[in-house]
Amino acid sequence: MTIKVVMAGATGWVGKALIPAILAQGDMQLTGAVARRAAGHDVGVATGGQPNGQKISGTLAEALSATCDVVVDYTKPVAVRDHAMLAISRGRHVVIGTSGLRAADYREINAAARANGVGVVAAGNYSITATLMKKFALMAAQYVPDVEIIDYASARKADAPSGTALELAETLSEIRGAPTALPTSEIYGHPEARGATLGEGTAVQVHSLRLPSYQLSCEAVFGLPEERLTIRHDAGTSAVPYVAGTLLAIRRVREFTGLVRVLDALMDETLSV
Repeated sequence: MTIKVVMAGATGWVGKALIPAILAQGDMQLTGAVARRAAGHDVGVATGGQPNGQKISGTLAEALSATCDVVVDYTKPVAVRDHAMLAISRGRHVVIGTSGLRAADYREINAAARANGVGVVAAGNYSITATLMKKFALMAAQYVPDVEIIDYASARKADAPSGTALELAETLSEIRGAPTALPTSEIYGHPEARGATLGEGTAVQVHSLRLPSYQLSCEAVFGLPEERLTIRHDAGTSAVPYVAGTLLAIRRVREFTGLVRVLDALMDETLSV
């Protein structure tokens, strides 16, 4: 069965890599694309390829007038929540690649998805190797409770921490033991220098760097007496690493109801995309 896809953020950094990938899949059909500034243009041309006759819509509401099974969102933090809720209300499954949502947003999206009988995948990073980095960090946390996260991104990235770092911190907080570091409440001087304390379990310190020359990197630093372990993922300058995981999510999102927030849950059964 062909999966009909609407892509929001078609002319963005990831969208330009994802559109031709969707068009190349034998089991997918692009039935809509959204990019406000490129509305009315051919999506193939607008993403650097050949004309394909598919016109770009200015809004998701307009694009949803076409038949579709899955909406993929790689837009902006200010738009993604409303996009997800609109798609869910129309009975569409959703794959969220945009970071910046808060825990309350995810709870609302999950409730709406369950009420409407659709699935949602929202991963902090759709890179297969970034997902493996997270899996390895979770393995390490079972043995080493002292861990902190350093999140690197370009000077222009608007959200902090990145979705990758936030998802990693939240998951680590659920499984790690008590750290030996002083809690921030006992720090003198400027406690904010210790970074953000994130996670609803045993919270994890996250430090976000925003500097020129970085694209996206994330590292989990573990410490024991007289030894350290660093598990790090570095992304290149293109969006190619995020394509395979997004295609996997598009294929799997219709299999469940409600929100799944981790790509590794979909990878457990297959690493082939």
